[in-house]
Amino acid sequence: MKTFDLTYPFDRDIPVFPGDSYPQWRQVATIASEGYNSVQLRTGMHVGTHMDAPLHMIEDGQPLSAYPPDFFIGPGLLINAEGASLVGEEYLHGVDLDGVAMVLVYTGWGVHFRHPRYFEEYPELSTGFARRLVNAGIRIVGLDFPSPDRAPYEVHRILLGNGVLIVENLMDLGVLLPYPTFEVIALPARYEADGAPVRVVARVMEP
Repeated sequence: MKTFDLTYPFDRDIPVFPGDSYPQWRQVATIASEGYNSVQLRTGMHVGTHMDAPLHMIEDGQPLSAYPPDFFIGPGLLINAEGASLVGEEYLHGVDLDGVAMVLVYTGWGVHFRHPRYFEEYPELSTGFARRLVNAGIRIVGLDFPSPDRAPYEVHRILLGNGVLIVENLMDLGVLLPYPTFEVIALPARYEADGAPVRVVARVMEP
């Protein structure tokens, strides 16, 4: 079994979506003075590799804390949409989604993660693609770009309104291209909130 980490480190230089506040780090204790290190972090929930819950866009939607752990673990499938600016329903033609819990969309856009264009020119999902995932019973869709859409956020509402959670800003999805099947573990902290940072890993069987 081999494990791939698909999560960007949440470091002090992590970029944020335009208009969002940067995380604020404050050292509140040090080994030299208190005998231990402790950092206070003030941050929005939609920073770095993170998960959107229905509450993010849906009135009275569920927070992340409402989901059991098993919801975040399951069989994954990678959609190779490298170079696409719009990931449409055609990328699902001939794709068997039966038994798949999580669909990860690879575009290669992650190479721009620490450049301003990452948040300015990112790809999007089409509404048809989103509806196919809903109809197939997919639980989670993960992206190597910062959002499945732009205002007025129709794709967000299609997915979240039908209980499909969204993971944004995945790292290095290209490592999964050689593997037709894998297991995804995408566990957020149990915040009673509309979203949260999440640690996402994929596990594959080595020959």
